[in-house]
Amino acid sequence: MLENPVLVFGIGLVAVVLLLVWLKVPAFLGLVVATLIVGAATAQIPFGEVPEATAEAFGETMVGVGIPILMAAVIGKTMMESGAAERVVRGFQSLTGEERSYLALWGSSSALSIPVFFDNVFFLMAPLARSMRARTGRDYALFITVVGAGAATTHVFVPPTPGPLAVALELGVDLGIVMLIGFLVAVPTAVVAGVLYGHWINERIDDIPLRESMGSSAEKMQEMAERPTEKLPGMVEATLPITLAIVLIASNTTVDYLVDLELVAENSPLVAITSFLGNANFALTAAAFAAALTFYRIRALDRDTWADELVESLKSGGHIAAITAAGGAFGATLAEAGIGDYIATLFADIGIPLLIAGFVIAATIRIAQGSATVAMLTTAGIMAPLVPDLTVHPVYLALIIGAGGNICSWFNDSGFWVIKEIGGLTQIETLQIWTVLTTIISITGFIIIMVLSTLFPMA
Repeated sequence: MLENPVLVFGIGLVAVVLLLVWLKVPAFLGLVVATLIVGAATAQIPFGEVPEATAEAFGETMVGVGIPILMAAVIGKTMMESGAAERVVRGFQSLTGEERSYLALWGSSSALSIPVFFDNVFFLMAPLARSMRARTGRDYALFITVVGAGAATTHVFVPPTPGPLAVALELGVDLGIVMLIGFLVAVPTAVVAGVLYGHWINERIDDIPLRESMGSSAEKMQEMAERPTEKLPGMVEATLPITLAIVLIASNTTVDYLVDLELVAENSPLVAITSFLGNANFALTAAAFAAALTFYRIRALDRDTWADELVESLKSGGHIAAITAAGGAFGATLAEAGIGDYIATLFADIGIPLLIAGFVIAATIRIAQGSATVAMLTTAGIMAPLVPDLTVHPVYLALIIGAGGNICSWFNDSGFWVIKEIGGLTQIETLQIWTVLTTIISITGFIIIMVLSTLFPMA
């Protein structure tokens, strides 16, 4: 067993590439085997406890994603097959025109990810991207890219999204200024990473077909795209699952923010109520139930058939949740091997400029162990004592840590598997679209933050 976490990381990298890319082992099995290999290789986990540690890491990820992904599968299938997703897409296109309908996806995902976790935004927006692909017959890579870019940029730059919120609090930066400067960074970053790169990759990647995902087949989606509008749900009913999830989750985010500002007491009944209603497990369950009822009404199904259809969607969701949790376990085991602490200590001792150090530490930890949140919080903890030494406003340090923590989402990031499975992509397509997209967001954000800090240091 190895003490050096870099060697353990190398072994994990080789294992996952051999299993998933070369041998083409199914993702869930390959990730579990790779996690066991990493656990056996590191001295940080007793050899006899490796299987149990793997199961615990898998379970910890599943706690966070299990119910939301299962409910997202129900939302996805029922919104697609009831025509709700198609109705929303037609509403978008009536505002933007078919040629620019991708802008509506970008704007929606950007706005939603401020109060809602990134994964949940993608759960809600993926059916719309798929329905738009069915309607236009093209540009699926562009649609997925703009959805991902819109959600990911605000997710790492704009509080009260949890990542930048936690970093701002750790560094002692005023949340208002982080929201303002974060928005100024997020918008041009999303334009570059989402719109420009989206068009570029869309023209160079083979046309991505609609594959079965979340229990919804391409044939049913195509049939829905050709259905007359009067046979689809009304706009209010069609958007209800998304609206319901947003309102419930946003209520919790808003009240938490008010508690941080000491405008609401921590023991207020309002906090308990919104914590219950705004928890993603409840909010997405409520959204799934609303979508399922529309599906039941529009399709005029008998109750047994309706139940069978929902069970089919849950089977699809279970597979997605298992893969996502296995990816989380792989990343968590790498973290347990000590790769994050090793990298943090290494770079902290080098003495490079503080903004660049914050970016490099966060980026390296993110690539090594997978979790953007862990990378951001770890780096914030390291850099917090150095804030008085900054020659610019600490808001730039908070944002540049977010930029670094977003870089290069790959096999050890549970979010990678969410994009792949919910989006109906292959591993190669996910690397081409999502991994490159997150890297462009990171580098573009870094450049914009460095320029702003030079022109407007605000020190």
